[in-house]
Amino acid sequence: MAAPRNIVVDTSRLVTRDEEEKKSMDMLCADELDSPTAKRFKEGRFPLSSWEFAAAFGVILVFSTGLFCLYLSMPAAEYGKLKLPRTISDLRILKDNLGMYAKVYPTKFILGYCSTYIFMQTFMIPGTIFMSLLAGALFGIFRGLLLVVFNATAGASSCYFLSKLIGRPIVNWMWPEKLRFFQAEIAKRRDKLLNYMLFLRITPTLPNLFINLASPIVDIPFHIFFLATVIGLIPAAYITVKAGLTLGELKSVKDLYDFKTLSVLFLIGALIILPTVLKRKRIYE
Repeated sequence: MAAPRNIVVDTSRLVTRDEEEKKSMDMLCADELDSPTAKRFKEGRFPLSSWEFAAAFGVILVFSTGLFCLYLSMPAAEYGKLKLPRTISDLRILKDNLGMYAKVYPTKFILGYCSTYIFMQTFMIPGTIFMSLLAGALFGIFRGLLLVVFNATAGASSCYFLSKLIGRPIVNWMWPEKLRFFQAEIAKRRDKLLNYMLFLRITPTLPNLFINLASPIVDIPFHIFFLATVIGLIPAAYITVKAGLTLGELKSVKDLYDFKTLSVLFLIGALIILPTVLKRKRIYE
């Protein structure tokens, strides 16, 4: 009988799949930090180059010109009533002032509303939640929901392409740690990317502003980004638009997303991402 052989295993070469992914992400992050734009904000310099700044200024100029033309087309009596709402009280006043104008000039009003919403979404101006509430108050649930989803998707798409052009230094400058986390999560879920993006859109796990800016930087295809935005924003948009119907009873924006509402959103998100979790579990088994 042959003597048993001693089996020597070189454990240094046994690297788990998670460790490999971590190493690849570390290399990716190192490449990001070595990029020219990363060096600019490391050195405390303004993160945009001259051509990037010119491109951003050009887009702002086009949007501003369009909004100004709409402003000039409105009756002079309505000028003093235009104000971006910052509180629920401001929103009630705006709704009362613009309600008649929206009925008399529906086309002009919707054009101005859409332009304002998309402008705010593109350039990350706070207050789009008030615009969503206004849509519910003036147009009802069905038309208000269509308006909000259309404008939110259009604004997010515009922000996506603007970020693709000039967003990398801004995101690296403002959210470096969050961007690394997002890169790692996307790298692990490439096979079920739509499910993960839907989960992010439905639940408040990551801010929508950050998702809009960071998606092109971590190479999320636009068709995935677009589908996840259109579908994923519907639950939250429905909640906001419906709340606009009872604007007089609403005390604060915080009342929109109580524990019950957030629990429902996370439950929907969990059901969407469940296939990805089960698939990963089968792979590791």
